[in-house]
Amino acid sequence: MNIVYKSEPERGRKWASLLADLAPGASFRQWPEVGNAEEVEYLVAWQPPENIMQQFPNLKVLFSVGAGADQFDYASLPPSLPVVRMIEPGLTQGMVEYVAFAVLGLHRDMPRYLQQQREEIWQAHSMRSAADCRIGVMGLGNLGEAVLKPLVAMGFDCGGWNRSPRDLPGVRCWTGEAQLSEFLARTDILICLLPLTASTEGILNADLFRQLPRGASLVQVGRGPQLDHDALLAALDEQHLAAAVIDVTVPEPLPAGHRFWQHPQIWLTPHIASQTQPESAVVALLENIRRFERGETMVGLVDRAKGY
Repeated sequence: MNIVYKSEPERGRKWASLLADLAPGASFRQWPEVGNAEEVEYLVAWQPPENIMQQFPNLKVLFSVGAGADQFDYASLPPSLPVVRMIEPGLTQGMVEYVAFAVLGLHRDMPRYLQQQREEIWQAHSMRSAADCRIGVMGLGNLGEAVLKPLVAMGFDCGGWNRSPRDLPGVRCWTGEAQLSEFLARTDILICLLPLTASTEGILNADLFRQLPRGASLVQVGRGPQLDHDALLAALDEQHLAAAVIDVTVPEPLPAGHRFWQHPQIWLTPHIASQTQPESAVVALLENIRRFERGETMVGLVDRAKGY
C-alpha cells in the first residue's frame, strides 16, 4: 500500500506516525517528497497536483482529506478514478459540537447579550423553551443526521430538508423543491449542511431568507459559495433575521473591512466547525483502502452525477 499525503504538513507528520503503528507495511510520504511516482496507489489531498494521472500514472483512489470533495476539478480527473470524501468519527463529532453550540447560543439570545455587555446594558429578555424553537437542517447526509440527534434529545422541534427522501427519528422531513417553502416557513434556526453543487451555489439568498419567519437565525456550516453575503446583511439590517453564525465564506479569510467582522448580529469563525482528527481519520482511510482492495464500496465514495 503506497500512500501520498498532500495537505497541512504538521497534520501529515501525525498521520505518518499513526500509519507506522497501524500499518507498518505501508509506504507513506508527504508531498512533494513522493518517492517513485509510478508506485503511488492512493493520494490523500485537499487540492491534488495538476495533471494528476501524469504525476501518478498508477493511482487507484483519490481521497479528500476533509468532508468536502467539491474542491476537486472533476473535468481533469479520469472518470474511472474513484474519489472519496472523508467520513470519520472525529470530524463528525466536531460538527455536532459546533452546531449544538451555535443553536444553543442563538436559542438563548447570546448575540444580543454579548452586544449588551459591550454597551454596559444589564437587561434580561424573555426566553422560550426548546420545544417552542423549530430547528431546520438543510442537508440530511451523515453530518446532518448526526447534528440532529442531540438537538432532538434536548427537546427542540426538529425538521430537515433533503433532495431525496429521508426518515429520521424525532425529525419531520421535507423533500425536494416542492416542499422547501413549507420547510422554511416553520424554521426558527436554519442550519445549512448542504454539499456544494450547481443547485446549492447561492441557495442562501434573499428569496430564501424572505421565506423564513421574522426573527429566524442562520447557522452556515455548509460551503462558502452557498451564501449571498449582501442578502444576509440586508436581512439582518431589516431585522427579518435576528442573527447568524457563519463558519464558511468566500473568500477565506474575509478581507479587512468586510461587514461580517464587526456586525453585532454575526458570530464569525474561521472554518473551524469540523476538522479531520488524525487518529480516527487514519483508521477510516485504512478501512476504506481495505474495502477497495476487497472489491467493496468505500465509505464516502463520491457520486459524480450528484456532485457529492
